[in-house]
Amino acid sequence: MEEEAPGRLELWLHLAENCVLTTLQQGLDQVWQLLLLCLLCRICFRTRLPCLVKHVVSVATGSYGLYLFFEVHMLWVLLLGAVCYLALGLCARSRRRGPFLSGAILVYLLMGELHLIDPVTWNKMRGSQMVVAMKAISLAFDLDRGAVAALPSPAEFLGYVLFVGTVVFGPWISFHGYKNAIESRKMSWSWLGSCLLRLLKSQGCLVVSTCIAPYLFPFFVPIEGNDVTRKWLHSYESAVSFHFSNYFVGHLSESLAMLSGAGFSEDKDHLKWDMAVVKPLNVEFPRSMVVVVTSWNIPMSRWLNTYIFKNAVKLGTFPAILVTYTASALLHGLSFHLGAVLLSLGFITYIEHVLRKKLAAVFSACILSRPCTADCSHRHKKGYWVMVVNVLFSLLAIFHLTYLGSMFDADVDDQAIEQGYLASHTLRRWSELNWASHWAVCACFLFYCLIK
Repeated sequence: MEEEAPGRLELWLHLAENCVLTTLQQGLDQVWQLLLLCLLCRICFRTRLPCLVKHVVSVATGSYGLYLFFEVHMLWVLLLGAVCYLALGLCARSRRRGPFLSGAILVYLLMGELHLIDPVTWNKMRGSQMVVAMKAISLAFDLDRGAVAALPSPAEFLGYVLFVGTVVFGPWISFHGYKNAIESRKMSWSWLGSCLLRLLKSQGCLVVSTCIAPYLFPFFVPIEGNDVTRKWLHSYESAVSFHFSNYFVGHLSESLAMLSGAGFSEDKDHLKWDMAVVKPLNVEFPRSMVVVVTSWNIPMSRWLNTYIFKNAVKLGTFPAILVTYTASALLHGLSFHLGAVLLSLGFITYIEHVLRKKLAAVFSACILSRPCTADCSHRHKKGYWVMVVNVLFSLLAIFHLTYLGSMFDADVDDQAIEQGYLASHTLRRWSELNWASHWAVCACFLFYCLIK
């Protein structure tokens, strides 16, 4: 033990000097110009300039933000925006603009995915392409529903889809949210404090993802075990590292969006800068996989529910869920590993939901996938056995997350990650874990069938 302590302390010092400080410096070097662009856009929105000028500023700052990250390849994102507006213009008098535009975007994305563009370059732009596509599709459906009265002008449309606070890292915001940002609210210490807090959270998550999670076992948590245990511990490390990289992007996107003037709510005269993109505690200590999915990317979950699930629910609940996860997979690109994860999540969340709903009805207990309201009709709300059942489902959710996250391995070389994980990588990882999560889902489904 006396020899281990100095060794462990030496490792911590090494990580602090050679990983933590370097990671923080690189992280800030990448985003400081984007932060300044967002602040510039916010200051412009606070002036009394005509709305047209504000939209042009939004387009200009957003385009330059894309250039900082993608250089000349940002033209592909601009082209997608132009294609979307052209498609909306072609079907201006139709009441099916949402499906028509979705089809046009799908064709565009498939052309890029089929390697008409360099795959490494396309993978780098995939996030921005997805945000632009989501904004355009939501606007099209809102036009069909009458939530947006008329097709915006070209400057207004491009200002929305290229809004600097969201175009690089997200998140999706509605057209109404962009209009609120244009109208702007006064700058305040609470606004600035909220932006800085989210920025600090993002940098903390980046450090955990890069410098702590890959060394979680046995350096930080002294657990070793046999070969099977080591496989699962390594899978958990990979999953946690991937989770915190998502939290980094999520909190950074919150900071950028709010710094640009979006992401607030109003209750009478009280203004709150409370944009939430991710909820890490709901993922790391989950009540259910349903809660995990909705907490992973809150704006995207809301978008999928509003514009995909609700339009597909007439097909039935389970088909609508499959359509929703398929749409999410297509937006993320023709990637086997992401498609496999998302479709697996569709089955996991549906089976978990119906099983817990049935058990809650049989035992009249608060063991649903989501927490019950205070006035629910269940007789058993906080009993010991109710708590045990919920904890067991939480452990099952952590088990699924470890399994699904096992493929996002930090040991894979950078070139493979940039080009996208191969199908063989996904199948090999899950095979090494004996397809355990899929077997567990099958067991839960059989149990549900028996008690149905």
